[in-house]
Amino acid sequence: MRFRLPPALLAVAALLALPSPAFAWWEYGHETVAKIALSQIKPRTRASIEWLLKRQAVLETPSCPARTIEEASVWPDCIKTFGDRFSYQYSWHYQDPEICRPFDLTPFCKDGNCVSKQIERNQRLLADRKLPVRDRMMALAYLVHFVGDLHQPLHGAEHDLDQGGNKPKARYGRLPPRSLHTIWDGLLAERAISTPVGGAAGILAEVPAGDRSALAAGTVEEWSRESWGLARDLVYGTAQADPCAPADPNAKLDEATIERLVPAVRRQVAAGGLRLARLLDEALDGDHPEVAHPPRKKKG
Repeated sequence: MRFRLPPALLAVAALLALPSPAFAWWEYGHETVAKIALSQIKPRTRASIEWLLKRQAVLETPSCPARTIEEASVWPDCIKTFGDRFSYQYSWHYQDPEICRPFDLTPFCKDGNCVSKQIERNQRLLADRKLPVRDRMMALAYLVHFVGDLHQPLHGAEHDLDQGGNKPKARYGRLPPRSLHTIWDGLLAERAISTPVGGAAGILAEVPAGDRSALAAGTVEEWSRESWGLARDLVYGTAQADPCAPADPNAKLDEATIERLVPAVRRQVAAGGLRLARLLDEALDGDHPEVAHPPRKKKG
C-alpha cells in the first residue's frame, strides 16, 4: 500500500459514526484477508506457518514484528519506515495497467517489480525449504501482504497516470474531498469489512462452502485482470459516468452508492483470503513441489 489514513481523518470518520476498528485495508483489510486464509489452510500448512512465525526474530525488525499471520500481513508496510533498508520493495505493492487500454501487465512488471510477479516469486521462495529461514519468513509476509494488495482494485490499475487513484479526488458521504485511493484503501474498505456481520468470519460466511473452490481458482494474472476490470467498472465507473473521461472534480460517492459498493469490497476480501489459502497450501502442504523454484531458462 502507498499511504496510511491520517489521524485527523480517522477522527472525522469517528465523528460520523463510521465503524473504525482499525485502519481499513491498510491494516484491517490485510489482517482480515490473512484470517480468512488461516481458517481455510490445511493442517500441514498451518504447522509450517506456525514454525516460521516462531522464528520471526530473524527478520531483525523488532518495531515491525511478525509473530502472528495478522502481524505478518502488515509487515511489508511497516518496514517502509526503515528507509533505505527496504526501499527496493516499494514498487512490489502495485501495478498500473491503464483501465482504458487493453489489459497488459508486461510494461508494468519489468524485472518482476510489480505485485503480481512478487506474489508468484514469494510463493516459490516460501516453498523452497533449502533457503535460509529469514528468506522464507520474509516470503511468507510478502505473500500474505501482496495477495491482499492485489485485491484492492487501485493496487492493480490506474487511469491517465493518476498513480492508482492517488491524484483524483472525490467526496465520500459527508466528508471533504480526498483521493480515490484513500477512499478505497481506507474509508470504503473499513465500512465494508465492518458491515454486519463483520470481520473474517462474517465475510467468509457470505460465500457458500460449495462456491469457495471456484472463487479460489485461477492464476495470478487472471486475478490481476479481474482487479483491473473492477477498477474500471466500480472505482472509476462509480466516481463518474464515463470512467475513461478526465477526472471529474465534483465526483461524489453518496450513501446509496457506498451501500451498493460494500458487497463488492467484501467479495474482494473473501476472494483474497481464499486465494491466499490456496497459494499457501501449494507452497507448504508438500503436494506441489513445482512451485519451489522459478522456471529454468533455456540455454542458447
